[in-house]
Amino acid sequence: MSRSPLMIAALLLATPAAVLAQTTTAPLELAGPVVTLSVTESVDAAPDKATVNTGVETRAPTAKAAMAQNATQIDALIAALLKSGIERKDIQTSGINLNPQYDYANRKAGEGPRFLGYQANNNLTVTIRKLDKAGDIIDAMVGAGATNINGPAFGITDASKLEEQARNKAVKTAQTRANFYAVAAGYRSAKLLSISETGEFSRPPVVFEARMMAAAPADAKTSVEPGQLSTSVTLNFRYMLEK
Repeated sequence: MSRSPLMIAALLLATPAAVLAQTTTAPLELAGPVVTLSVTESVDAAPDKATVNTGVETRAPTAKAAMAQNATQIDALIAALLKSGIERKDIQTSGINLNPQYDYANRKAGEGPRFLGYQANNNLTVTIRKLDKAGDIIDAMVGAGATNINGPAFGITDASKLEEQARNKAVKTAQTRANFYAVAAGYRSAKLLSISETGEFSRPPVVFEARMMAAAPADAKTSVEPGQLSTSVTLNFRYMLEK
């Protein structure tokens, strides 16, 4: 039987709709109420690195002199760090500043601020990977002429295994909690519908102040206690309660 062009066109137009009807997935029918849970779990572990910010500050009548003096002192500080066992890749320049200095307080009425000279700063971010040597390294910074030290901030180089442990804990906690709600509400069990993860992993750096007491004996060493860090994950769950 021959088909007219009009009939063929009608068949072609109908084909996509037929295919779409065959491939469309029916929405999940929920046979019971849905419980939504948000669970945060943490795993504690000792840090394996510490970050310390240090640097030198110099002052001189001219900008050139201030920068020259600063360069000499920062070279001495870097050399001391390398001698202490810090690798060069773990020493990073975090800021170089040069600013004029003025005296705004000691002046007569109507006078402008008195020019004092220039102040140069060179700051370093240092990563310490042998934490048992952290106190000695900080003392070496001071001995080499460091004029400022901030930190250390402790961290964990690779926390992926800790994150996996925290996830496993969160899944078990959620299942236990969902089953509790199911039984308490008169249902048999809770069926998992979905899991999602919220945000980034929480690894807050713990900052301790290096203790260097002015009245302490000259041979007293800086004390650094790493403590522990907490690695956390937050997972979101949806469960359907089943009869």
